[in-house]
Amino acid sequence: MKVIFDHPHAFCIAHGGFATQIEQAKLALEKLGVNVEYMRWWELEQPADIIHYHGRPWTQYIVRGQQKGYKMVMTDLLTGLGARPRPARMLQKGVQLAAQAVMGDGMLIRLSWDCYKQADACIAGTPWERQLMIEMFNAPPERVHCIPNGVEDVFLEKRPPAPRGPWLVSTATLTERKRVLELAQAAVAAQTPVWIIGRPYAESDPYAQAFLKFARQHSDIVRYEGGISDRAKLAEAYRSARGFVLLSAMESLSLSALEAAACGCPLLLSDLPWARCTFEKNATYCPIASKSRVAGVLRKFYDAAPSLPVPPRPASWLEIGAQHQKLYQALLRT
Repeated sequence: MKVIFDHPHAFCIAHGGFATQIEQAKLALEKLGVNVEYMRWWELEQPADIIHYHGRPWTQYIVRGQQKGYKMVMTDLLTGLGARPRPARMLQKGVQLAAQAVMGDGMLIRLSWDCYKQADACIAGTPWERQLMIEMFNAPPERVHCIPNGVEDVFLEKRPPAPRGPWLVSTATLTERKRVLELAQAAVAAQTPVWIIGRPYAESDPYAQAFLKFARQHSDIVRYEGGISDRAKLAEAYRSARGFVLLSAMESLSLSALEAAACGCPLLLSDLPWARCTFEKNATYCPIASKSRVAGVLRKFYDAAPSLPVPPRPASWLEIGAQHQKLYQALLRT
């Protein structure tokens, strides 16, 4: 079996969880004996059985791949759509239906709404995103498969219980969607020490600059030393933290939340469907609300953290790779 991975964005331009997801899935499949290559767009011929596109491709991309004999698989992250309230989603659905009635085929192909119906298989990271693919884009339910993200082995290593320090830890890119500045402001208001780990997409980003300025002004409460690229050191940070916090405005399936869960951290997450369907009663949830309200939830979580239950163990990337392999094999038997 030979699989080609494709993706529309260069990792050097926008780092983040999707890049990690692609890299780790490739490594896991290779350990299982699957031949995986990245798409070499400059070559006229690249023989393979399956193209696995990470993102939302044009519908014509799917059709032409199938005409060439590839099985076409897509993994899409419905980050923004998954955070919208039901009335907004229903409005979007109505706009889509109206657009399909009046727009030409060329424009509809570029919007890629039909790729979910055309692909041989769609992969959703959570049951919530699977539901959205079916309801919003009319994906055939039998072709939509829920395969979550995995966790690297370094986070799953069994260690003797160690005393946890005073810091709540948050691992996130310094961008508006992750709401790290709002978290820092709430932490200062609640007097709960927070250690934020991550880096901005660009040092010149105004939001990142505002966060860095605030962190310097309140360094007794807000700890910021940049990102941690060493995965073993990051695992130690989770294991020594009082708890993990991620208050993003929208999310798909957070890798950092899974990593923290693997290291036994109590979780405080934004009250969004992805989090509820992933962790259910094994996490604490915070509304996306005013600083004072968030500060109240943060203080309560901080005080309760030592007695909160440990989240269930997430799957390893090797286990997730096996799920991908099983899906590929089923497609090739069709």
